[in-house]
Amino acid sequence: MNTINERQDEIIEEFQDFDDWMDRYQLLIDLAGEQKPLDEKYKTEQNLIDGCQSRVWLQADYVDGRIHFQAESDALIVKGIVALLIRVFDNQTPQDILDTDIYFIDRIGLREHLSPTRSNGLLAMVKQIRMYALAFQAKG
Repeated sequence: MNTINERQDEIIEEFQDFDDWMDRYQLLIDLAGEQKPLDEKYKTEQNLIDGCQSRVWLQADYVDGRIHFQAESDALIVKGIVALLIRVFDNQTPQDILDTDIYFIDRIGLREHLSPTRSNGLLAMVKQIRMYALAFQAKG
């Protein structure tokens, strides 16, 4: 099982194959298409992330000391971004999530190529993932 940083490095490598941002957006859209749809029962108000322009649902389950994330968005690019975040953080311990410096977002140039509202939404998603990690860590 890969560490969070190994997963971040894999994503950076994948994006380095594309110089053009149109190709990178296409990669995000492809990732969105590969993502399993979120079960309707998780599409609740409680799972909606505040601060996102489009709707993003994030479900977290704590099993055997690890957090399992599932998510979906009604916007394709955002869904691709969500897919990346899940790839990085799924099946990790709360402590590992809290200790991690999230660098792949800047390294692949995502933040600078998103509109300010999307960029804020991305930060809101990361914040929510960390909030879950804190909550599950407190439960022990």
